[in-house]
Amino acid sequence: MSDHLAKAQEFEKKAEKKIKSWSLFGSRYDDAAELYAKSANHFKLAKSWDRAGSLYVILSDCHLKSDNKHEAAIACVDAANCYKKTSNKGAISCLDRAVSIFLDIGRFSIAARYCKDIGELYELEQNNEKAILYFERASEYFENAEATTSANQCKLKVAQFSAQQEQYQKAIEIYEKIARQSLNINLLKYGVRGHLLNAGLCQLCRGDVVAITNALERYENLDLTFSRTREYKFLADLATTIEEEDVTKFTHVVREFDSITRLDPWKTTLLWRVKEALKAKELEEDDLT
Repeated sequence: MSDHLAKAQEFEKKAEKKIKSWSLFGSRYDDAAELYAKSANHFKLAKSWDRAGSLYVILSDCHLKSDNKHEAAIACVDAANCYKKTSNKGAISCLDRAVSIFLDIGRFSIAARYCKDIGELYELEQNNEKAILYFERASEYFENAEATTSANQCKLKVAQFSAQQEQYQKAIEIYEKIARQSLNINLLKYGVRGHLLNAGLCQLCRGDVVAITNALERYENLDLTFSRTREYKFLADLATTIEEEDVTKFTHVVREFDSITRLDPWKTTLLWRVKEALKAKELEEDDLT
């Protein structure tokens, strides 16, 4: 470990000296970049992650000075991978820089991939607003690269976090659009019922009984098999309990569905919100009487 640290510091000093030197032939930045890369690698072997990350950032700057943009972007990614060990904030900053460089050289699919990584880091930080922003950007770049499946994966993340932020209409539009697109693709057909269920749950959260009923009719017309699924029956039964303002019946419908198809935390959160809204209505009516 100490041997790697000593070598890392030695290569770093040589790189700094090379940067300050005057070169008639070749580029001092290319020479320095080679030394900074060795230094960063030894800091990694010593598990000195922050120092390795900072050296990769300097390495990226050297590559930019030599107009080696692809190598500069890769160095930023290497820096981010080091910072991930200690600081998501540092990793995000480096990945953001890498994305900008990849976009500049027209590498949309790679930019999209690292934009998605940033979204996932913000997800870990539970920063839904930033996660939405970067998943939206990732989906756009994936679409530019004609990677529709990857674009839709990012859009589903946008829908998920939008619903958590109570931006239900935005989530509904995404789920419905992806459901329509999936109908004509054999490998994706089975997922349609899940997308429509998610859209329906978002409709329930809005609390508009007419809108819920209209949505269920649309979903029946969209997918002729949907009305025969457990997901459709679940949404229809929930809609009835909301119309009747029956909290007990609502709870029973949820438990019955959950006993066969386990509800994930996202769905549970949305259903809890619907239930709380129903309870509030009951209390209002009790106060009036």
